[in-house]
Amino acid sequence: MTITTRAASEADVPALLALLGQLHPGDPAPSAHAAAEAWRAIEGQFGRVVLLAEADGVVVGTIDCATLPNLTRGARSFMLVENVVVAAEYRRSGVGAALIEAAFAIARQARCYKVQLLSRSGREAAHAFYESRGFRAVAQGYRVYLD
Repeated sequence: MTITTRAASEADVPALLALLGQLHPGDPAPSAHAAAEAWRAIEGQFGRVVLLAEADGVVVGTIDCATLPNLTRGARSFMLVENVVVAAEYRRSGVGAALIEAAFAIARQARCYKVQLLSRSGREAAHAFYESRGFRAVAQGYRVYLD
């Protein structure tokens, strides 16, 4: 199996939505119009890239990367990673590692001093994977879900 990564485009939105449905299966799917509007907003954000992983030409994973300017750490940016998803049947095959390494490459090129992500508690397999890629649990995260 050959795994490649690339930046997603608007044509990839249906495949992205299918993958993201595996991350939050209870969420309602957005309308085509809402998804297109969201994609255009994502594309327009400076420093934002949604990466796809393909296995033999089939979209099997994604990671959303946002490089953010910063006034600390010598004014070096940092990267936030969200929505890491590998299709269930492709997990443990190198897809996630390829996505993380592609994100790290972008972060290094942007001279980021860190790459940060949050993962829901109780996802032990995901946490073990992130730790295998060099992430460490060094902070406590907080969030507020708004209606």
